[in-house]
Amino acid sequence: MTDTTIDPPTETKDAPYVRPDVRNFLDYLNSIPGPKMHQQTPSEARAVFHAMKDIADPPVGVLATIKDLTIPVEGGSIAARLFDPRETRDPGPVVVFFHGGGFVIGNVDTHASFTAEMARQLDLPVVSVDYRLAPEAKWPAAPDDCEAAARWVASNPSELGRRATSLVLSGDSAGGTLTITTAIGLRDEPADVPVIVQAPIYPAADMMKEYPSFNDFADGFLLTREGMLWFGEHYAPDPEHVKASPMGGSLAGLPPAVIVTASLDPIRDQGRAYAAALIQAGVPVTFREARGNIHGFITLRQAVPSSAVDVAAYLTAVKGAVTEAEVQRAAAQSAG
Repeated sequence: MTDTTIDPPTETKDAPYVRPDVRNFLDYLNSIPGPKMHQQTPSEARAVFHAMKDIADPPVGVLATIKDLTIPVEGGSIAARLFDPRETRDPGPVVVFFHGGGFVIGNVDTHASFTAEMARQLDLPVVSVDYRLAPEAKWPAAPDDCEAAARWVASNPSELGRRATSLVLSGDSAGGTLTITTAIGLRDEPADVPVIVQAPIYPAADMMKEYPSFNDFADGFLLTREGMLWFGEHYAPDPEHVKASPMGGSLAGLPPAVIVTASLDPIRDQGRAYAAALIQAGVPVTFREARGNIHGFITLRQAVPSSAVDVAAYLTAVKGAVTEAEVQRAAAQSAG
């Protein structure tokens, strides 16, 4: 019998494993002439990010419900968008999603392909929140908006057209951070319905410490050191505050978590550290790492086709966590 076993790719600190389709995309990206993001104005960077969505990600596709919403927040209102594979549904969990983009770029359009796919695969309504961006609205506008949005969904406003019995919080990158800060805010002052799952995607969870991955992947892997510093300058957070560095506060009593990181990400180690800290605090955690992939992969499923597998695995884990949480809630209510 011939041995057809294929040895897994080897890697060292100096030569980490990079998937072939990731390498092709990075080579293309790094060959593009012109200013990098940190050399642009926020308006220019937003325009480039928005233009990239049709190149990097698949079309939104057909859903039974795509509806624009307006959510009241302190001092005004923000936009949001509802994605649902069904026209109507019975009461149940509602996902509240916070997009990434370093608190400076991104909106519901740049992440619409992902949120539509999330709604389809979870068979749940997803409310994508267009929180205010820096530098026009500096920290803590973003976490305040996201907490207000989650409370609004929990209050079951008629505009939503779906009755939430619980919330699932999700977001990528900056939105991953906002997922965590919102979970903490709703733990400390509960909303009308509980948060049953937090599911941050490659989150920044600790701005007070420099982790090894920050230097290991400082350049050449899409998200760069210069880019992160540019984001920070515009966002201007207090790094010691829990609304900027949620790992600086207590994590006890937070809802079960599904966390995914990318192995070639400068903030990879923050996601790993957050997962470990939750476990130490007694919070159930499902952790996955997209090996050989880069920061931002959930919106790169067309440019990096293997990312679709990572997204599907993440959503499968979220679906399992939601089902488990709902079963446990029902059992607790019956016992009570």
